[in-house]
Amino acid sequence: MARILSLPSKSKKSPKTAAKKAARPSVTRSVAKKPAKAVKKAPAKATKAVKVAKPVKLAPVKKPAKAKAIASAPASPSATSSAGSRKDFSKDPINSSLKPADKIGFLREMLRIRRFEQQALKYYNQGLMGGFLHLYIGQESVAVGTASLMNGKDEIITAYRDHGHGLAVGMEMNPCMAELFGKGTGCSKGKGGSMHFFAPDKHYWGGHGIVGGQAPLGMGLAFALKYKGIKGCAVAFLGDGAVNQGVFSECLNMAALFDLPIVFVIENNGYSMGTSLERSSAIRHSLASRAEGFDVDWSLCGGFDLYELRANLGAVMEKARSKSRPHVLEVATYRYYGHSVADANAKKYRSPEEIERYKTEFDPITLWEKQLLKEKVITEAGIEKIDSEAKAEAAAAAEFAIASPWPSEESIFEDIYHEVDHKTEAGQTGRHFFSE
Repeated sequence: MARILSLPSKSKKSPKTAAKKAARPSVTRSVAKKPAKAVKKAPAKATKAVKVAKPVKLAPVKKPAKAKAIASAPASPSATSSAGSRKDFSKDPINSSLKPADKIGFLREMLRIRRFEQQALKYYNQGLMGGFLHLYIGQESVAVGTASLMNGKDEIITAYRDHGHGLAVGMEMNPCMAELFGKGTGCSKGKGGSMHFFAPDKHYWGGHGIVGGQAPLGMGLAFALKYKGIKGCAVAFLGDGAVNQGVFSECLNMAALFDLPIVFVIENNGYSMGTSLERSSAIRHSLASRAEGFDVDWSLCGGFDLYELRANLGAVMEKARSKSRPHVLEVATYRYYGHSVADANAKKYRSPEEIERYKTEFDPITLWEKQLLKEKVITEAGIEKIDSEAKAEAAAAAEFAIASPWPSEESIFEDIYHEVDHKTEAGQTGRHFFSE
Protein backbone atom coordinates (compact mmCIF):
# COMPACT_ATOMS: atom_id res chain seq x y z
CA MET A 1 0.00 0.00 0.00
CA ALA A 2 1.33 3.42 -0.86
CA ARG A 3 2.59 5.50 2.02
CA ILE A 4 0.89 8.88 2.56
CA LEU A 5 3.38 11.50 3.69
CA SER A 6 1.25 14.52 2.86
CA LEU A 7 -0.48 16.60 5.52
CA PRO A 8 -3.71 15.34 7.14
CA SER A 9 -7.31 16.20 6.30
CA LYS A 10 20.64 36.57 -21.67
CA SER A 11 22.79 36.56 -24.30
CA LYS A 12 26.38 35.81 -23.30
CA LYS A 13 28.74 38.85 -23.40
CA SER A 14 32.40 38.57 -24.34
CA PRO A 15 34.96 39.12 -21.54
CA LYS A 16 36.07 42.34 -23.24
CA THR A 17 32.55 43.76 -23.34
CA ALA A 18 31.87 42.70 -19.77
CA ALA A 19 35.09 44.39 -18.60
CA LYS A 20 34.12 47.64 -20.28
CA LYS A 21 30.69 47.56 -18.68
CA ALA A 22 32.16 46.83 -15.25
CA ALA A 23 34.53 49.80 -15.58
CA ARG A 24 31.74 52.32 -16.12
CA PRO A 25 30.76 54.52 -13.20
CA SER A 26 27.25 54.10 -11.89
CA VAL A 27 26.21 57.50 -13.28
CA THR A 28 27.64 58.43 -16.66
CA ARG A 29 25.42 61.30 -17.80
CA SER A 30 25.68 64.83 -16.51
CA VAL A 31 22.59 67.03 -16.39
CA ALA A 32 22.94 70.38 -18.19
CA LYS A 33 22.27 73.43 -16.06
CA LYS A 34 19.62 75.91 -17.11
CA PRO A 35 20.62 79.54 -17.83
CA ALA A 36 21.27 81.57 -14.70
CA LYS A 37 18.52 84.03 -15.47
CA ALA A 38 15.93 81.28 -15.37
CA VAL A 39 17.03 80.07 -11.99
CA LYS A 40 15.48 81.71 -8.96
CA LYS A 41 17.89 82.07 -6.12
CA ALA A 42 16.96 80.04 -3.10
CA PRO A 43 17.00 81.58 0.36
CA ALA A 44 20.37 81.67 2.02
CA LYS A 45 19.41 78.96 4.47
CA ALA A 46 18.72 76.61 1.60
CA THR A 47 22.08 77.09 -0.04
CA LYS A 48 23.94 75.06 2.51
CA ALA A 49 25.71 72.20 0.83
CA VAL A 50 24.45 68.77 1.69
CA LYS A 51 27.16 66.28 2.37
CA VAL A 52 26.56 63.08 0.48
CA ALA A 53 27.68 59.92 2.19
CA LYS A 54 30.46 58.18 0.37
CA PRO A 55 29.33 54.78 -0.94
CA VAL A 56 30.63 51.87 1.05
CA LYS A 57 33.05 49.85 -0.97
CA LEU A 58 32.02 46.21 -0.91
CA ALA A 59 34.67 43.60 -0.46
CA PRO A 60 34.99 41.31 -3.46
CA VAL A 61 33.31 37.95 -3.11
CA LYS A 62 35.93 35.29 -2.70
CA LYS A 63 35.52 32.16 -4.68
CA PRO A 64 35.05 29.25 -2.25
CA ALA A 65 37.87 26.79 -2.23
CA LYS A 66 35.40 23.98 -2.83
CA ALA A 67 34.45 25.54 -6.13
CA LYS A 68 37.98 25.43 -7.50
CA ALA A 69 38.10 23.80 -10.89
CA ILE A 70 40.10 20.62 -11.27
CA ALA A 71 41.85 20.13 -14.58
CA SER A 72 40.90 16.49 -14.87
CA ALA A 73 37.23 17.15 -14.17
CA PRO A 74 34.65 17.33 -16.97
CA ALA A 75 34.84 20.11 -19.53
CA SER A 76 31.62 21.67 -18.29
CA PRO A 77 32.41 24.95 -16.49
CA SER A 78 30.36 24.03 -13.47
CA ALA A 79 31.55 20.44 -13.31
CA THR A 80 34.23 21.52 -10.86
CA SER A 81 34.38 18.37 -8.84
CA SER A 82 37.45 16.65 -7.59
CA ALA A 83 36.72 13.63 -9.74
CA GLY A 84 40.38 13.46 -10.63
CA SER A 85 41.77 14.74 -7.33
CA ARG A 86 44.12 12.79 -5.12
CA LYS A 87 41.94 12.91 -2.03
CA ASP A 88 41.08 9.46 -0.81
CA PHE A 89 37.38 9.57 0.00
CA SER A 90 37.45 5.95 1.08
CA LYS A 91 38.87 7.20 4.39
CA ASP A 92 35.81 9.34 5.09
CA PRO A 93 33.94 7.94 8.12
CA ILE A 94 30.80 7.33 6.08
CA ASN A 95 32.82 5.07 3.76
CA SER A 96 35.41 3.55 6.07
CA SER A 97 32.65 1.78 7.98
CA LEU A 98 31.36 0.01 4.87
CA LYS A 99 31.55 -3.76 4.81
CA PRO A 100 32.78 -5.67 1.74
CA ALA A 101 29.23 -6.92 1.14
CA ASP A 102 28.00 -3.31 1.03
CA LYS A 103 30.58 -2.34 -1.57
CA ILE A 104 29.80 -5.35 -3.71
CA GLY A 105 26.12 -4.51 -3.37
CA PHE A 106 26.75 -1.05 -4.82
CA LEU A 107 28.42 -2.63 -7.85
CA ARG A 108 25.51 -5.04 -8.28
CA GLU A 109 22.97 -2.20 -8.25
CA MET A 110 24.89 -0.09 -10.75
CA LEU A 111 25.22 -3.04 -13.11
CA ARG A 112 21.51 -3.86 -12.75
CA ILE A 113 20.60 -0.31 -13.77
CA ARG A 114 22.89 -0.35 -16.78
CA ARG A 115 21.81 -3.78 -18.05
CA PHE A 116 18.15 -2.89 -17.51
CA GLU A 117 18.50 0.21 -19.65
CA GLN A 118 20.55 -1.49 -22.33
CA GLN A 119 17.83 -4.12 -22.62
CA ALA A 120 15.20 -1.38 -22.81
CA LEU A 121 17.17 0.42 -25.52
CA LYS A 122 17.24 -2.77 -27.57
CA TYR A 123 13.46 -3.11 -27.63
CA TYR A 124 12.83 0.60 -27.99
CA ASN A 125 14.91 0.60 -31.18
CA GLN A 126 12.81 -2.30 -32.43
CA GLY A 127 9.71 -0.16 -32.08
CA LEU A 128 8.20 -2.26 -29.30
CA MET A 129 8.04 0.62 -26.84
CA GLY A 130 6.23 3.89 -27.21
CA GLY A 131 6.74 7.32 -25.74
CA PHE A 132 10.09 8.53 -24.51
CA LEU A 133 13.08 6.68 -23.12
CA HIS A 134 15.47 8.83 -21.08
CA LEU A 135 18.54 6.73 -20.33
CA TYR A 136 20.61 7.14 -17.18
CA ILE A 137 23.64 5.26 -18.52
CA GLY A 138 26.78 6.93 -17.19
CA GLN A 139 25.13 8.38 -14.10
CA GLU A 140 24.38 5.19 -12.14
CA SER A 141 26.65 6.03 -9.21
CA VAL A 142 24.54 9.06 -8.25
CA ALA A 143 21.33 7.09 -7.79
CA VAL A 144 23.01 4.14 -6.08
CA GLY A 145 25.06 6.38 -3.82
CA THR A 146 21.98 8.33 -2.76
CA ALA A 147 19.91 5.22 -2.05
CA SER A 148 22.75 3.86 0.09
CA LEU A 149 22.53 6.93 2.34
CA MET A 150 18.79 6.82 3.03
CA ASN A 151 17.97 6.18 6.69
CA GLY A 152 14.46 4.75 6.29
CA LYS A 153 12.85 8.13 6.94
CA ASP A 154 14.30 10.05 3.99
CA GLU A 155 12.24 10.69 0.86
CA ILE A 156 13.48 11.16 -2.71
CA ILE A 157 11.90 12.52 -5.87
CA THR A 158 13.33 13.07 -9.31
CA ALA A 159 12.66 14.13 -12.89
CA TYR A 160 11.97 12.02 -15.98
CA ARG A 161 15.41 10.31 -16.10
CA ASP A 162 14.14 8.10 -13.32
CA HIS A 163 14.89 4.43 -14.03
CA GLY A 164 18.13 4.43 -12.06
CA HIS A 165 16.64 5.99 -8.96
CA GLY A 166 13.72 3.58 -8.96
CA LEU A 167 15.86 0.47 -9.24
CA ALA A 168 18.36 1.82 -6.71
CA VAL A 169 15.72 2.19 -3.98
CA GLY A 170 14.55 -1.39 -4.51
CA MET A 171 11.95 -1.43 -7.28
CA GLU A 172 11.82 -4.77 -9.11
CA MET A 173 12.83 -5.05 -12.75
CA ASN A 174 9.71 -6.85 -13.95
CA PRO A 175 7.12 -4.13 -13.23
CA CYS A 176 9.59 -1.42 -14.28
CA MET A 177 10.24 -3.06 -17.64
CA ALA A 178 6.53 -3.77 -18.12
CA GLU A 179 5.85 -0.07 -17.58
CA LEU A 180 8.19 0.79 -20.44
CA PHE A 181 6.17 -1.55 -22.66
CA GLY A 182 2.93 0.07 -21.48
CA LYS A 183 1.63 -3.16 -19.99
CA GLY A 184 -0.95 -3.53 -17.23
CA THR A 185 1.61 -5.23 -14.97
CA GLY A 186 3.76 -2.11 -15.00
CA CYS A 187 4.63 -0.20 -11.85
CA SER A 188 2.23 2.55 -12.97
CA LYS A 189 -0.15 0.06 -14.62
CA GLY A 190 1.13 0.95 -18.07
CA LYS A 191 -0.11 4.54 -17.83
CA GLY A 192 3.14 6.33 -17.07
CA GLY A 193 5.90 4.87 -19.20
CA SER A 194 9.57 5.78 -18.90
CA MET A 195 9.07 9.07 -17.08
CA HIS A 196 6.77 7.92 -14.30
CA PHE A 197 8.15 5.22 -12.03
CA PHE A 198 6.74 5.45 -8.49
CA ALA A 199 7.26 3.50 -5.27
CA PRO A 200 6.03 5.54 -2.26
CA ASP A 201 6.35 2.44 -0.09
CA LYS A 202 10.09 2.68 -0.76
CA HIS A 203 10.16 6.43 -0.03
CA TYR A 204 10.44 7.08 -3.76
CA TRP A 205 7.94 9.65 -5.05
CA GLY A 206 8.69 9.10 -8.66
CA GLY A 207 9.78 10.67 -11.88
CA HIS A 208 8.10 13.78 -13.23
CA GLY A 209 7.94 14.99 -16.82
CA ILE A 210 7.61 18.74 -16.21
CA VAL A 211 11.10 20.26 -16.11
CA GLY A 212 11.68 21.44 -12.56
CA GLY A 213 8.17 20.41 -11.53
CA GLN A 214 9.47 17.92 -8.97
CA ALA A 215 11.29 20.62 -6.96
CA PRO A 216 8.20 22.07 -5.21
CA LEU A 217 6.87 18.55 -4.63
CA GLY A 218 10.16 17.73 -2.94
CA MET A 219 9.63 20.74 -0.73
CA GLY A 220 6.23 19.38 0.20
CA LEU A 221 7.91 16.15 1.32
CA ALA A 222 10.40 18.13 3.38
CA PHE A 223 7.61 20.21 4.92
CA ALA A 224 5.73 17.04 5.89
CA LEU A 225 8.83 15.61 7.54
CA LYS A 226 9.33 18.75 9.59
CA TYR A 227 5.65 19.12 10.43
CA LYS A 228 5.44 15.55 11.69
CA GLY A 229 8.73 15.73 13.56
CA ILE A 230 10.30 12.95 11.47
CA LYS A 231 14.12 13.01 11.51
CA GLY A 232 14.57 12.55 7.81
CA CYS A 233 15.33 14.70 4.80
CA ALA A 234 13.94 15.06 1.30
CA VAL A 235 16.28 14.74 -1.68
CA ALA A 236 15.02 16.37 -4.88
CA PHE A 237 16.99 15.65 -8.04
CA LEU A 238 17.01 17.99 -11.01
CA GLY A 239 19.16 18.48 -14.09
CA ASP A 240 21.38 21.41 -15.00
CA GLY A 241 18.72 22.70 -17.39
CA ALA A 242 15.99 22.67 -14.73
CA VAL A 243 18.01 25.10 -12.60
CA ASN A 244 17.02 27.83 -15.07
CA GLN A 245 13.34 27.28 -14.43
CA GLY A 246 11.80 30.03 -12.33
CA VAL A 247 10.17 27.54 -10.00
CA PHE A 248 13.59 26.46 -8.73
CA SER A 249 14.35 29.99 -7.51
CA GLU A 250 10.97 30.09 -5.82
CA CYS A 251 11.77 26.81 -4.10
CA LEU A 252 15.09 28.09 -2.80
CA ASN A 253 13.37 31.12 -1.34
CA MET A 254 10.65 29.12 0.38
CA ALA A 255 13.03 26.41 1.58
CA ALA A 256 15.14 29.07 3.29
CA LEU A 257 12.11 30.87 4.76
CA PHE A 258 10.65 27.69 6.24
CA ASP A 259 13.98 26.04 7.17
CA LEU A 260 13.08 22.87 5.31
CA PRO A 261 15.19 19.69 5.55
CA ILE A 262 15.73 19.33 1.81
CA VAL A 263 18.76 18.67 -0.37
CA PHE A 264 18.48 19.74 -4.00
CA VAL A 265 20.86 17.58 -6.04
CA ILE A 266 21.76 19.03 -9.43
CA GLU A 267 22.86 16.15 -11.66
CA ASN A 268 24.95 18.26 -14.00
CA ASN A 269 25.67 16.17 -17.08
CA GLY A 270 26.73 19.22 -19.09
CA TYR A 271 23.79 19.48 -21.49
CA SER A 272 20.25 20.80 -21.24
CA MET A 273 18.68 18.56 -23.85
CA GLY A 274 20.97 19.42 -26.79
CA THR A 275 22.30 22.74 -25.49
CA SER A 276 25.62 22.85 -23.69
CA LEU A 277 25.86 24.42 -20.27
CA GLU A 278 28.05 27.22 -21.62
CA ARG A 279 25.28 28.28 -24.00
CA SER A 280 22.31 27.78 -21.69
CA SER A 281 23.34 29.15 -18.32
CA ALA A 282 24.95 32.25 -16.85
CA ILE A 283 27.62 30.91 -14.52
CA ARG A 284 29.92 32.43 -11.94
CA HIS A 285 31.36 29.69 -9.77
CA SER A 286 28.77 27.06 -10.55
CA LEU A 287 25.04 26.53 -10.89
CA ALA A 288 24.77 25.68 -7.22
CA SER A 289 26.26 29.04 -6.21
CA ARG A 290 22.98 30.70 -7.16
CA ALA A 291 21.73 29.45 -3.81
CA GLU A 292 23.74 32.23 -2.12
CA GLY A 293 21.10 34.73 -3.17
CA PHE A 294 18.57 32.90 -1.01
CA ASP A 295 20.77 32.27 2.02
CA VAL A 296 20.96 28.57 1.17
CA ASP A 297 24.20 26.61 1.57
CA TRP A 298 25.70 24.97 -1.49
CA SER A 299 28.62 22.77 -2.48
CA LEU A 300 30.06 20.76 -5.36
CA CYS A 301 31.26 17.21 -5.79
CA GLY A 302 32.03 14.62 -8.41
CA GLY A 303 29.58 11.88 -9.19
CA PHE A 304 31.97 9.48 -10.88
CA ASP A 305 33.65 8.21 -7.71
CA LEU A 306 31.09 6.54 -5.48
CA TYR A 307 33.17 7.25 -2.39
CA GLU A 308 33.28 10.97 -3.18
CA LEU A 309 29.55 11.16 -3.83
CA ARG A 310 28.71 9.37 -0.59
CA ALA A 311 31.08 11.50 1.49
CA ASN A 312 29.66 14.79 0.22
CA LEU A 313 25.99 13.90 -0.05
CA GLY A 314 26.00 11.99 3.20
CA ALA A 315 27.25 15.05 5.08
CA VAL A 316 24.64 17.43 3.69
CA MET A 317 21.82 14.93 4.17
CA GLU A 318 22.76 14.56 7.82
CA LYS A 319 22.89 18.34 8.22
CA ALA A 320 19.43 18.63 6.69
CA ARG A 321 18.09 16.02 9.12
CA SER A 322 19.69 17.45 12.26
CA LYS A 323 19.47 21.20 11.58
CA SER A 324 16.47 21.33 9.24
CA ARG A 325 18.25 23.52 6.73
CA PRO A 326 18.18 23.31 2.91
CA HIS A 327 21.27 22.66 0.80
CA VAL A 328 22.09 22.62 -2.91
CA LEU A 329 24.65 20.03 -4.02
CA GLU A 330 25.86 20.11 -7.61
CA VAL A 331 27.15 16.75 -8.81
CA ALA A 332 29.33 16.48 -11.90
CA THR A 333 28.22 13.55 -14.04
CA TYR A 334 27.71 12.62 -17.69
CA ARG A 335 25.24 10.74 -19.89
CA TYR A 336 26.49 8.69 -22.83
CA TYR A 337 23.32 8.88 -24.89
CA GLY A 338 21.15 11.78 -25.97
CA HIS A 339 18.57 13.63 -23.93
CA SER A 340 16.26 10.78 -24.87
CA VAL A 341 16.59 7.98 -27.38
CA ALA A 342 14.54 10.15 -29.73
CA ASP A 343 17.31 12.78 -29.66
CA ALA A 344 18.35 12.73 -33.32
CA ASN A 345 21.21 15.16 -32.76
CA ALA A 346 22.82 13.33 -29.85
CA LYS A 347 26.10 12.92 -31.74
CA LYS A 348 26.11 16.38 -33.29
CA TYR A 349 26.30 18.71 -30.30
CA ARG A 350 29.01 16.56 -28.70
CA SER A 351 32.12 15.23 -30.34
CA PRO A 352 32.70 11.46 -30.47
CA GLU A 353 36.00 12.11 -28.71
CA GLU A 354 34.26 13.75 -25.76
CA ILE A 355 31.85 10.87 -25.30
CA GLU A 356 34.63 8.32 -25.59
CA ARG A 357 36.74 10.20 -23.04
CA TYR A 358 34.02 9.93 -20.42
CA LYS A 359 33.45 6.26 -21.18
CA THR A 360 37.12 5.42 -20.78
CA GLU A 361 38.17 7.80 -18.00
CA PHE A 362 35.06 8.57 -15.96
CA ASP A 363 32.74 5.59 -16.21
CA PRO A 364 31.43 5.13 -12.64
CA ILE A 365 31.05 1.35 -12.91
CA THR A 366 34.54 0.81 -14.29
CA LEU A 367 36.02 3.10 -11.64
CA TRP A 368 34.21 1.23 -8.88
CA GLU A 369 35.29 -2.15 -10.22
CA LYS A 370 38.91 -0.99 -10.23
CA GLN A 371 38.52 0.31 -6.69
CA LEU A 372 37.12 -2.98 -5.41
CA LEU A 373 39.84 -4.94 -7.19
CA LYS A 374 42.44 -2.66 -5.63
CA GLU A 375 40.95 -3.26 -2.19
CA LYS A 376 40.79 -7.00 -2.95
CA VAL A 377 37.11 -6.98 -2.08
CA ILE A 378 36.23 -8.86 -5.26
CA THR A 379 37.89 -10.75 -8.09
CA GLU A 380 37.52 -10.42 -11.84
CA ALA A 381 35.50 -13.63 -11.80
CA GLY A 382 33.24 -12.18 -9.14
CA ILE A 383 32.59 -9.10 -11.27
CA GLU A 384 31.76 -11.23 -14.30
CA LYS A 385 29.34 -13.31 -12.26
CA ILE A 386 27.46 -10.27 -10.97
CA ASP A 387 27.34 -8.79 -14.45
CA SER A 388 26.00 -12.02 -15.94
CA GLU A 389 23.28 -12.14 -13.30
CA ALA A 390 22.29 -8.55 -14.08
CA LYS A 391 22.06 -9.30 -17.80
CA ALA A 392 19.96 -12.39 -17.16
CA GLU A 393 17.62 -10.49 -14.85
CA ALA A 394 17.15 -7.74 -17.44
CA ALA A 395 16.47 -10.24 -20.21
CA ALA A 396 13.93 -12.07 -18.05
CA ALA A 397 12.24 -8.76 -17.25
CA ALA A 398 11.85 -8.06 -20.96
CA GLU A 399 10.29 -11.47 -21.50
CA PHE A 400 7.92 -10.84 -18.61
CA ALA A 401 6.92 -7.48 -20.07
CA ILE A 402 6.32 -8.83 -23.56
CA ALA A 403 4.13 -11.65 -22.21
CA SER A 404 2.15 -9.34 -19.94
CA PRO A 405 -1.37 -8.20 -20.91
CA TRP A 406 -2.28 -4.70 -21.98
CA PRO A 407 -4.28 -2.56 -19.55
CA SER A 408 -8.00 -3.18 -19.78
CA GLU A 409 -10.27 -0.59 -21.35
CA GLU A 410 -12.03 -0.15 -18.02
CA SER A 411 -8.78 0.75 -16.28
CA ILE A 412 -8.62 4.04 -18.14
CA PHE A 413 -11.06 5.38 -15.55
CA GLU A 414 -9.00 4.13 -12.61
CA ASP A 415 -6.31 5.99 -10.67
CA ILE A 416 -7.74 9.37 -11.62
CA TYR A 417 -9.80 10.29 -8.56
CA HIS A 418 -8.95 8.92 -5.14
CA GLU A 419 -12.58 9.35 -4.08
CA VAL A 420 -13.87 7.19 -6.91
CA ASP A 421 -11.27 4.44 -6.52
CA HIS A 422 -11.83 4.17 -2.78
CA LYS A 423 -15.60 4.70 -2.92
CA THR A 424 -15.63 7.55 -0.44
CA GLU A 425 -18.73 9.63 0.14
CA ALA A 426 -17.45 12.28 -2.23
CA GLY A 427 -16.86 9.61 -4.82
CA GLN A 428 -20.50 8.58 -4.77
CA THR A 429 -21.88 12.03 -5.51
CA GLY A 430 -21.68 14.34 -8.47
CA ARG A 431 -20.32 13.50 -11.85
CA HIS A 432 -16.66 12.72 -12.27
CA PHE A 433 -16.37 11.51 -15.84
CA PHE A 434 -17.88 13.41 -18.75
CA SER A 435 -17.06 11.15 -21.69
CA GLU A 436 -20.10 8.92 -21.23
